[in-house]
Amino acid sequence: MKVFFAGAGGAIGRRLTPLLLAVGHTVVGTTRSADKAEAVAKLGAQAVVVDVFNATALHDAVVVAKPDVIIHQLTDLAFAPGTPQYEEGLKRNARIRAEGTAKLVAAAKSAGVRRMIAQSVAWLYKPGPRAHVETDPLAPAEGAAATTIDGVNALETAVLSLPEGVVLRYGFFYGPGTWSPGGPSRPPAVHIDAAAQATALALTKGRPGIYNVADDDPALSSEKAKRELGFKPAFRVKP
Repeated sequence: MKVFFAGAGGAIGRRLTPLLLAVGHTVVGTTRSADKAEAVAKLGAQAVVVDVFNATALHDAVVVAKPDVIIHQLTDLAFAPGTPQYEEGLKRNARIRAEGTAKLVAAAKSAGVRRMIAQSVAWLYKPGPRAHVETDPLAPAEGAAATTIDGVNALETAVLSLPEGVVLRYGFFYGPGTWSPGGPSRPPAVHIDAAAQATALALTKGRPGIYNVADDDPALSSEKAKRELGFKPAFRVKP
């Protein structure tokens, strides 16, 4: 299977690309920076430098690649929580989720790509008395989180407009290459390797729709991902 991997140079891309190649997939990996193209190529992917906000260039890259499926792991979170620039990063990330996703979905439709697997988040559910499942509503877009929630809603709506759109709502990442390399910082959480494994499984498994992908947590259920994708929270990439 040929995979167009948008954001292959990110934290999850560095763990996911080798998993895809190991089972025989071909990966065309994008990065916004020419400086990072070499790192993507070293993972074994065919590196393509393209800005997701450049609709024409993005369309051409997808059409030339002729992928069977697109993986969308684009983020813009250069600043860690607690730093002065963090709020700026959230706004930039919301723009990628809204505008960037819309352009990527448009390119997919133009190229006839039916299946897209996209990164979302599992910590924006409206508070409730039980473990959240995928059909539970997200929190209203108000207050400090409004920008993030608006971006997530835009991303999920766009991806699910595809015939085989799959949204993976990850917990907070921890593990190699993340802001929490030593372990979970807060719930819901998911090890970066387990998130990568779920994404790789979603290439060929699972019906279109939304899946929670996180460690076992009393406030969040990932049973659907375990059942339909074969997600294993304890999965780790072998050294």
